[in-house]
Amino acid sequence: MMEAEDATNPPVPATDRANPAPRASPMRSGVVAVVGRANVGKSSLVNSLVGEKVTIVSPVAQTTWHRIRAIRTDERGQIVLTDTPGVLKAESELGRWINRTARKSAEGADVVLLVVDGSLPPREEDEGWMRRLAALEPPAPPVVIALNKSDLGIRHGEELRAAWARAAAERTPPPPPPAWVECSAVTGDGLDRLLELLFERLPEGPPLFPPDVLTDFPQKLFLADVIREKLIHRLRDELPHRVAVTVTDLRDGADGALEVYADIWVERSSQKPIVIGEKGRMLRAVRRASEAELQALYERPVRVALHVEVREKWTRDYWRLKSLGLDL
Repeated sequence: MMEAEDATNPPVPATDRANPAPRASPMRSGVVAVVGRANVGKSSLVNSLVGEKVTIVSPVAQTTWHRIRAIRTDERGQIVLTDTPGVLKAESELGRWINRTARKSAEGADVVLLVVDGSLPPREEDEGWMRRLAALEPPAPPVVIALNKSDLGIRHGEELRAAWARAAAERTPPPPPPAWVECSAVTGDGLDRLLELLFERLPEGPPLFPPDVLTDFPQKLFLADVIREKLIHRLRDELPHRVAVTVTDLRDGADGALEVYADIWVERSSQKPIVIGEKGRMLRAVRRASEAELQALYERPVRVALHVEVREKWTRDYWRLKSLGLDL
């Protein structure tokens, strides 16, 4: 059997897109850093703006570990959305790395999109992000603040605006005011307006990627993330951040199926039976859910083989974290 190439191609097949029609207005392209605290819906919003799943989603904080670039191309130009982890209190080298990645994400961006949960009052992490963005030295990128979860009701918009005003008042001179938009990654409300605001603030220029590319995230990392997402949904009350997934091999089967071989890491021997489940039920459920999603994405048969092994203290091991594709 022939091994599939692990290139940095889109992990999901992009649909055919017509070449953008000529426009009187100039094409705009650039990088938008998507930042915010954990569990405000950043990954869901990125997927909705792109129109495809390029980053995993779960109700567990810090599901996103990598900086994932999702690419939206239309007749106006190209937006490269950089999805980033949420910031939480770090309890391991993994947690500290996730926080460092998130805090550095605004560096070099053309626009910063701060996502907050408009249905909840501002939390310490929200205000921390506002102070961080308000303190950026000029020429700082323009800031757009998305009040996400409008489907739950924007009940605390004024409090969030007041929090930004407090952060801006700490700077002399104060930073330029951000653009505000209410939206919902679930229903799609407000997303057209959000895209308009982002395109308006991007610099003029040609696309950074070919128009049919949805992401430059490596395929093996994407496949590992899909499997990890299925684990997190089932283990979120037990050990969501004590498991990692690494894809060890990809092959094209004789019948045309994509064969995915992956290892699941746990830190202690006592965690292994939790991941496997009674009579292997947990592992089978994860395998079947992963195969179903990947078959729908790739439009071809997919077979997933999973192996659970103990890697003691992997969350604190620099080289093992590097092997998971984390840019430490």
